[in-house]
Amino acid sequence: MSSMGNVYAGIPVDLPSELMETLLETKEFRVERIVSRGHASPVGFWYDQDESEWVLVLRGRARLLFEGDDQPMEMGPGDFVDIPSHRKHRVEWTSPEEATVWLAIHYC
Repeated sequence: MSSMGNVYAGIPVDLPSELMETLLETKEFRVERIVSRGHASPVGFWYDQDESEWVLVLRGRARLLFEGDDQPMEMGPGDFVDIPSHRKHRVEWTSPEEATVWLAIHYC
C-alpha cells in the first residue's frame, strides 16, 4: 500500500515545544519530521543516541553544537549532517521568526 503526505502540512502556528513526528518506520530505519520555532536543547543537555542520525534542514535556520567543538554548526535550507551514534550534540538555537523543518533519518 502506498501512502502520500506533505512534510510542510499541518505545522501548528503555536509550538510550545518542538514537534517530532515519525513519518516512516521499518526495522532498519526511522524517518522523522521535526519542527522547531525558537527551540533549543535545555542548558547542559546533550543528545547521546544509540542510533546514527542523518538530519537535513528543509526550511528555517538552526545551530547544532557537537561536544568538544568551540562553535556551533550553522545550518540552513539544504544543509545536512550525518551524526554517528553516541556523538553528543545539542540544538543551540532555531529561528524564532519561522518554523525550522528538519528531516531526520535514524539508522543503525
